[in-house]
This record gives sequence, C-alpha cells and structure tokens, in this order.
Amino acid sequence: MANFSADFQRTASTTASLGSIGAVSTTQARRGKIYDIMFGSEATPNDAAILWTFQRYTAAGTSTAVTPQALDPADAAFLGQAGENHTIEPTYTARAILLNVPLNQRATYRWVAAPGGELVYPAQTANGIGIQTDTISTGTPVITATLHVNE
Repeated sequence: MANFSADFQRTASTTASLGSIGAVSTTQARRGKIYDIMFGSEATPNDAAILWTFQRYTAAGTSTAVTPQALDPADAAFLGQAGENHTIEPTYTARAILLNVPLNQRATYRWVAAPGGELVYPAQTANGIGIQTDTISTGTPVITATLHVNE
C-alpha cells in the first residue's frame, strides 16, 4: 500500500463541499485510509466559526478533479478519485459522520489518527469520504485541507 497527499481548496460554503476522496468504478478499486488531515483558512483573518464535517458518501457528485500525489515517487499512481469545488454534492450517508471539528477561522488544525483509528472508505464503487462546512458563522473565507491517505 502506498501513501498519497491530496490538497483541496475553495471558498467556504454551507451548501457545497470542500472536497471528496474515494474509490472509483474499476476492477481495481482499493480501500483507502485517511490518516492525517491539516485544515484551515488562508483568508484575511476574521472571527468566523466553521464546523468541518468528514462524512461518508455513496456517490461522489460532480467536482474539479484533484490528483493525489505519491509521497514516495517510486509508488504507483493513486487509483481512487478525488475532487474539489463541488458543483453537485456527493450523496452523503445520513448520520455517517466520521469526524466533526468546530474551528475558528484564525486557527489551523491537524488531526492525526491513532494507529488503527484511520478514517476508512471501502473498495466499493463511488464510495468515499467528503469534507463539508455545514456551519459558518459569518462570511465566506477561502479554506484549504490537505489529506494524507493510504491506498
């Protein structure tokens, strides 16, 4: 299994996901494990509160493709799918929230999984994990997240 980095960026929205990562419809679909997440805002400092939600989906929606980069350049290419700046939202599984982090816009946050505590998506057609910002107290700041995933 190889490790990859995927970077997502967009103007925050309560109705549009920041990004998504998951398996695709191929005979080589692989399970993925998100083990490190860094996220925050590079916008002009403000006191906006943002709720970051990592949730399972069963259809990826429509987004701009992101190409995860291998952390070891000798590894093969990422076989899954990743996207940012969604125009059609993923089909989220009700109450399948894996991680909620309320965060002030002025802060940057890093989440690292304890061994065996990774956020896992199955090797199943179009299944994965999306990043939502359902709650933003004020404004629409630019937000960024970098995920490290093992596939």
